[in-house]
Amino acid sequence: MATPILPIVSRHVEDAADLWSTRSMLVRAPHVKIRHIGRFDERIAAHLDGIAVAGEVGWKFCEAALATASAGAIFTATVRAIEDANEPAVEKLLSIAQTLPDARKGLIAAFGWVSGPQLVGLVGRMLQSANPFRRMVGMAACAMHRVDPGKPLDTAIVDPAPILRAKALQVAGDLGRVDLLPFCISSLDDTDERCRFWAAWSGVLLGDRHAALAKLVESDSGPVSPGRSPLQLALMAMELRAAHALLAEIAKDRGHVRDLIRCVAAACDPSYVPWLIGLMSDLRLTRLAGEAFSWITGADLAWLDLDRKPPENIEDGPNDDPHDNLVALDEDFGLPWPDSEKVARWWHENAHRFQAGGRYFVGAPLSGAHCVQVLQDGYQRQRVAAAYWSCLLRADRVVFDCAAPSWRQRRWLERGR
Repeated sequence: MATPILPIVSRHVEDAADLWSTRSMLVRAPHVKIRHIGRFDERIAAHLDGIAVAGEVGWKFCEAALATASAGAIFTATVRAIEDANEPAVEKLLSIAQTLPDARKGLIAAFGWVSGPQLVGLVGRMLQSANPFRRMVGMAACAMHRVDPGKPLDTAIVDPAPILRAKALQVAGDLGRVDLLPFCISSLDDTDERCRFWAAWSGVLLGDRHAALAKLVESDSGPVSPGRSPLQLALMAMELRAAHALLAEIAKDRGHVRDLIRCVAAACDPSYVPWLIGLMSDLRLTRLAGEAFSWITGADLAWLDLDRKPPENIEDGPNDDPHDNLVALDEDFGLPWPDSEKVARWWHENAHRFQAGGRYFVGAPLSGAHCVQVLQDGYQRQRVAAAYWSCLLRADRVVFDCAAPSWRQRRWLERGR
């Protein structure tokens, strides 16, 4: 075996961590499709292969990178430890992630990255662990591979440890476990905030349109990730008349127009399209309004030449100034700048396609088949919504994971067809 070239191995470790960190933002981006995620996945896999070929030297560089305790470094090391069946290393990484919450995302993502057969014994032992954190990670691993943990999930959903109970409530919804709906309903008044949120979230996904839906509306300020807005899911689950009433309530708070735009998109009612077009003259709102317009109508602004050049002196994301607090991508980064006059003409010519009182998502009436089409061809934010719409249309469906490795997503889509 050739001697590993140390600078190259070091670069593999650094680049794998950095690329994964970028990918974790791209899976929530409005301008990214599954093919773009696939290109990143190929690059990450190539760097991980380079670390694997380096053997013990590769692991030592992974271990050294843990000094930063970044989520990317944890991801890279955990993938290597799992694929090497290095259980002492996995235990060490679990301990780090348990102590440092910021590192957990990378550790859990690594369990989702590796192939299922490499996890069988390891995750089985974790699900039987006396440590609630390890059981939680095992539960998350099963959910990311869309494998039902079975009895361990049934017991975890009533476990005394909130971290495990919350994850079990989340997984129940992700896996379409309608039989666990009564546990979600009984957990709506849980003493833990995250448990209450996931009980409401999963309760709605599993078919409840009463207590869980009401609690979800109340939890609009709860602890959620960017891809999980309780108000948006609530609006998707409501009858259209109730959605109109909720939107009217949201509109009373004029300081949160961006929230209202996102919620209007979730309601999928084309009657709001003229209002969205009117907002396109406001530079602060134009791109988000354009996304909401496309979300309902299916019109790709860039493809149809309904966009315009960006205005000058617009900062669109992080820069190189160490004194600048802008350290994350702008929420609108990557969205086209709508030309309101062109958009208005397009709507005038196409409005007849959208019937009053109907709901339209990416240009078509809601249906399971259309959701699958969006999962295949849509942008990431649209794909995430399609995954949830599919479950709202039929409660026992498993939520499609739009952040999973692209090759696994394509396999799931092929099975779905």
